[in-house]
Amino acid sequence: MRRLLALRRDGALASRHVRLMAEALQVKERTVWRWRAAAERDESAAECPGERAQSRDRFTVTAEVRALLALWKGNVAAVHRELTARAVRGEGDPPPSVPTLHRAIRRDLMPGERAGLVGGERAARKHDVFLSRPRGWRNQVWETDHMQAPVLVEVDGTARRPWITWFTDCATNAITGVAVTPGDPSRESVLAALRSAVLREEPYGPFGGLPEKVRVDRGKDFLSRTVTAAFDLLDVTVEDLPAYTPHLKGTVEGLNRAVENMFLAALPGYARQPRPGKRPSRPKDEVLLGFEDFTARLLAWTLWWNTEHRPAPLRGRTPLEAWQDDPTPLREVLAADLWTFTLEDAGTRTLTTHGVRFRKRDYVGPWMTGQAGIQVRVRFMPHHDHRIEVYHAATGRYLGPADLADQASDEQISAVRRARAARTRRLKKDLEASQRERYAAVNQPEAPQQLGALTTAQAEAELAQSSDTDLSDLALPDLIPPAAPPAEWRTPASLAALTKPGRPAPVPSGRDSASAPDGPDRRAARPTTDTDGDAS
Repeated sequence: MRRLLALRRDGALASRHVRLMAEALQVKERTVWRWRAAAERDESAAECPGERAQSRDRFTVTAEVRALLALWKGNVAAVHRELTARAVRGEGDPPPSVPTLHRAIRRDLMPGERAGLVGGERAARKHDVFLSRPRGWRNQVWETDHMQAPVLVEVDGTARRPWITWFTDCATNAITGVAVTPGDPSRESVLAALRSAVLREEPYGPFGGLPEKVRVDRGKDFLSRTVTAAFDLLDVTVEDLPAYTPHLKGTVEGLNRAVENMFLAALPGYARQPRPGKRPSRPKDEVLLGFEDFTARLLAWTLWWNTEHRPAPLRGRTPLEAWQDDPTPLREVLAADLWTFTLEDAGTRTLTTHGVRFRKRDYVGPWMTGQAGIQVRVRFMPHHDHRIEVYHAATGRYLGPADLADQASDEQISAVRRARAARTRRLKKDLEASQRERYAAVNQPEAPQQLGALTTAQAEAELAQSSDTDLSDLALPDLIPPAAPPAEWRTPASLAALTKPGRPAPVPSGRDSASAPDGPDRRAARPTTDTDGDAS
């Protein structure tokens, strides 16, 4: 720039230098001429062409402006109005113009700070720089997560959004295991997905084996006692990631986004489909998928992802090709042992003639014949109340399954569930009605006026009912002792001390003193005989 200043402005050599500089800096020629004019006015501008000249009275973003930006969620115009109003009240200097305020904010605040003031921490995180882990080898690290599918699926006549639980291998981007749950997931969903991930036999495919480490995100299902015990038995390390750090398990988070964009968005019942009109609503004539059909389509997409899709990190290879190209040996486990390891232990029981008692219910199996009296250990799959697995307590040998005795039919279970749902709806409606409070509308400042009038009789009746209910809850069964039995009864001293003294209770009708029951065991009192042999 200083050599350009030494040349004449209207000279051909200066024009040639301006053109070459504009091409080198990829700017227009008039921009270079503007820089030259600024350098002629101030020689310090020649050191950093294009930057504004520093001045002592230049406006900078202060702590007050930062606080107002956070208050108004990054609305610069609202911040300018607030600063102007404060200056009118004499609480500060007048602010600069809105364009100057915009330039100061862009200059003094980083893009991540500006995004965080508008959208919070999640928006600011999009401007952060994250390191990428080395890919490692197969089964070195798995990642797992729950995902609620944004698709409405018909489950027993009700539209629900199912949950997907899966494990993915970080080195090959392969989906090693998946489980679908119609309702909220639980530790049973994690164990089902873990079994499908570890097993390599059909229909699970070549992916599987035991990983060295599994990353989870502090979910209570993944950190439950049953799941952690299963991981310990399988010699798998569980890495519990800090909260609100999805970037630390980016493989499974990327899979969650990919399955929605590549598969779920095209299914009927997609909940995030843009709808015409002001309110997003599902068309009345839309036919939803059944749960079985949805699961079949999801598993088919999982197979396509593993065998045909070529993710960018794999550089033109499919997850199956990346898995087969990796020579790392696999740690495998038998299906029977894996089933045992992923069951919850309920302790030891005694096998009786009624079967095995578990949670106040009896479970029986055909193999129990002739084995009553032995000690057994009960294992069960969480939330599967219809069957348990029984092992010998001393040797650990698997004895067989046991099904719930006197199990209700499907029609009876459906009727009970319908009754429970109706009761829940009635209770919810009653609670909402009791908690609803209405206030009068006002058009001028005044105290809120609560609506709802009661007669004196209604108020007294409701208060009396509440008082009776409270007293019944506080009542003790032994507070008022029972009345004393008839004098002719031969009552033990221990029971007589507990009775209320006073007028004895009448003798039951149709019975005399000789046949009156003696105490609580209802035995007849024996007649006594005097010295003359007469009964008294």
